[in-house]
Amino acid sequence: MADQPPHMYGGQAVIEGVMIRGRDHFGLAVRREDGSIELHHEPLSALYNGRPRRWPLVRGFLTLLETMLLGIKTLQLSANMAAMDRDPDAEEGIPAWVMASTLGISLVFGIGLFFITPLMIAWALNPVLNSDLLSEIVEGVIRMVFLLGYITLIGRLNDVKRVFAYHGAEHMTVHAHEANLPLTVENVRKFGTPHARCGTAFLLTVVVVSVVVFALLLGPPLEWRIASRILLLPVIAAVSYEFLRFSGTHQDAWFGKMIAQPGLWLQKLTTREPDDAQIEVAIKAMETAIAADAGEPIAKRILPADSPSFESRLPTSDEGPSDDS
Repeated sequence: MADQPPHMYGGQAVIEGVMIRGRDHFGLAVRREDGSIELHHEPLSALYNGRPRRWPLVRGFLTLLETMLLGIKTLQLSANMAAMDRDPDAEEGIPAWVMASTLGISLVFGIGLFFITPLMIAWALNPVLNSDLLSEIVEGVIRMVFLLGYITLIGRLNDVKRVFAYHGAEHMTVHAHEANLPLTVENVRKFGTPHARCGTAFLLTVVVVSVVVFALLLGPPLEWRIASRILLLPVIAAVSYEFLRFSGTHQDAWFGKMIAQPGLWLQKLTTREPDDAQIEVAIKAMETAIAADAGEPIAKRILPADSPSFESRLPTSDEGPSDDS
């Protein structure tokens, strides 16, 4: 079989942990209350790894869909671990229907706040603006102000600050992996927290691309404008992904840096400098994804350094109980 091209690993922060998406599997590492690191991995759906994943624009929509569904799954896994840490007698964590309801409400809230509300404000200003193009630009500016304001406000919450630190740890670990350095805390610390392929940069790109796409509609009636803000989201996401992918694969070229720079600036709001313990979690998430792709055995939990056995190896997630048990 021909050698596969290098895979661009990426991921996201979850509650007290990090998820890394590999070529065929995702790896999840979560810091438990006792100081141990719980590891989890699963194969990725063939829907996201098939031939359509290589088609321009289509891959952007698939990536957005996978990111949303995988993000929900890993967030639920980490939330369940946190819930069981608080109540060790609990047989299960947060029910799936609660997570699904939360997602639905968040999706409606996000579309309403970042797309419909800026549209209605710009529409109300139409008599003053007297220009469809200017109206689209004003709508985009309002959308950007809302986005920056929202990120700034939630970034003041202590729990979110920790998530943002894990976000930074994830980026730094991806940088170290892409530089082909051994994944140690010391090597990871050589890199900054921003990364060109970050989802934060994606949000910024969506805002810019939406101005262009909506301007091409040439000022339809209000009801069609509202519908377009919802129905054209997959198109905007697909185009935005291509821009983000292009800048990510040309990070050293001047045009790649120019495209990526605004997103890197924005990441100053969504990432924080992690501590060594958070970097360790991100490293374990990356190692888990790489090992799962390679078909290697993976520990289920890494015990704290002061434990009699630093690394718990039995049973691994690929092995059953020992014959001696």
